[in-house]
Amino acid sequence: MTAAAPTERPKSTTPTALGGLRPFMRPYRLQIGLAVLFLIGAAAATLLFPVALRHLIDGGLVSGDRGTQAVALRGHFLQLFGVAVALGLFSAARFYLVSWLGERITANLRNAVYSHVLRQSPQFFETTQTGEVLSRLTTDTTLVQTVVGSSLSMGLRNAFMGVGAVVMLVWTNPYVMLQVSLIILLVVLPSMWFGRRVRKLSRASQDRVADSSAIAAEVLNAIPIVQSYTAEDREAQRFADSTEQAFGTAVKRSRARAGLVAFIIISTAALLLWGLYQGTQAVIAGEITAGHLGQTVVYIIILAGAVAVLGEVYGDLLRAAGASERLMELLSLESPVQSPGAPVPAVTPQGGSALRFEDITFHYPSRPAQAALAGFSLEVKPGQTVALVGPSGAGKSTVFGLLLRYYDPASGVIALDGVPIHQLSLHELRSHIGIVPQDPVIFSSSALENIRYGKPGASDDEVRAAAHAAFADEFIAQLPEGYNTFLGERGVRLSGGQRQRIAIARAMLKNPPLLLLDEATSALDAQSERMVQAALESAMKDRTTLVIAHRLATVQQVDHIVVLDHGRLVEQGTHAELVAQGGVYAGLAALQFNA
Repeated sequence: MTAAAPTERPKSTTPTALGGLRPFMRPYRLQIGLAVLFLIGAAAATLLFPVALRHLIDGGLVSGDRGTQAVALRGHFLQLFGVAVALGLFSAARFYLVSWLGERITANLRNAVYSHVLRQSPQFFETTQTGEVLSRLTTDTTLVQTVVGSSLSMGLRNAFMGVGAVVMLVWTNPYVMLQVSLIILLVVLPSMWFGRRVRKLSRASQDRVADSSAIAAEVLNAIPIVQSYTAEDREAQRFADSTEQAFGTAVKRSRARAGLVAFIIISTAALLLWGLYQGTQAVIAGEITAGHLGQTVVYIIILAGAVAVLGEVYGDLLRAAGASERLMELLSLESPVQSPGAPVPAVTPQGGSALRFEDITFHYPSRPAQAALAGFSLEVKPGQTVALVGPSGAGKSTVFGLLLRYYDPASGVIALDGVPIHQLSLHELRSHIGIVPQDPVIFSSSALENIRYGKPGASDDEVRAAAHAAFADEFIAQLPEGYNTFLGERGVRLSGGQRQRIAIARAMLKNPPLLLLDEATSALDAQSERMVQAALESAMKDRTTLVIAHRLATVQQVDHIVVLDHGRLVEQGTHAELVAQGGVYAGLAALQFNA
């Protein structure tokens, strides 16, 4: 196996890419407003602390009567304590609200992306690996949660504090502030250059992690094949090579971020020391008081701290912006197969649905030069059982895919009970169809829930009745916990015939007027095939059935046989009629029955 080439993506990500999160934040305007209010309160309390400290130094430490001085000190310390209480309460309220918002918005985002992916046509999964989608659902949403639930709040708080500190410095000591502003400018410009480098490497790092996830998902889903070819070491090395690439990119990102952090810390320290030096010179010259100096120093510390934190937050914002962009790419995808704006109500017939394929031509998007079906026409009467036979690649499975509207044909019309299927909603269309695939899908749950998947509201008795009709009741009853037995991932605790009968019971519980059977007995032993064949005969009663079969012995008694070859309908009739014609079907029959 070889890893699919990673999809090319734009590398120019900026914090504005987080704007895609606005629809997810809009329903929580009240909580966001309260969080901002508490954030401003916490920032204001922080900015009041230097003022209270100045009053303490200049008013509480002046020489004079000890009693008066003690009372003054008590009052000033109470002021400082009041500021601390306000800061603690506002900070706690802000922390709770932004944490709640981070969890809530991330959960909604994850649900929206997953729901959107579920509605994509198979064309999407032809070009996108499942592991990459899982990486976006987990790693990328976690990065977004970090920013929404923490970093963004810290950034806003420090922005308020930084602006407030600048305003207070301008008001109390404009000359010092002019010099500080020049130094800040010298800090910001190089930081922006570092930021661009971090931004590109952050996106690249996330892409490499997604590549590793895609490899892991592919291999873990094919573990029996990997082990049968003793490819464990080979696949482990392939995964290790991918993670090494991710590690190398992450190291480059960390190195760039470390340089950004070092620059910000050193430059802000220089900013602080310069302000302190200027303040001490002003005190010595008698231009300001010691309290004024203390206030100025604290404001410079607040400003320096705010600049340092904003530099860190900017790095987080860049990483989250890359993650948000990747998630928005998924959400912006539109499936080429959509329900109509004003769907026609579907008819629920008795005794099976009528089908009509009229001059259908279709090319798979991944193979545009080769027609999977060309000029295909077929009429199926209600209650009829029709078999689709032919060599591999003839177009049999394509008929099922078009009927279920996994794809839409390039030309022609498919009608269900007289209504073109593109005029039906996808839900209505697919609710009228049941399918038993060649490789049945068993979910990681109990036998009861696997069968109930066909009709979520079904009672336990209805589930057992469907299992009985599908000849599955006997083996389910012998499982350790009966119908409540956990079947394992992909039904690993069941045999092939048992999985097939679970799938048949699921389709029977759904009770659709149209049943699609895709090679339902091809991979079974003789005993399992007899059981499954009996289940299928039970399932086909009173409904229209289309059967794909390579083993012609299973379709000799059907009402009508359609022979496909290279996407075209070449023969049709009963078994006896087609054998007598001496065409493609007769050749296939001779090969199988003589063998």
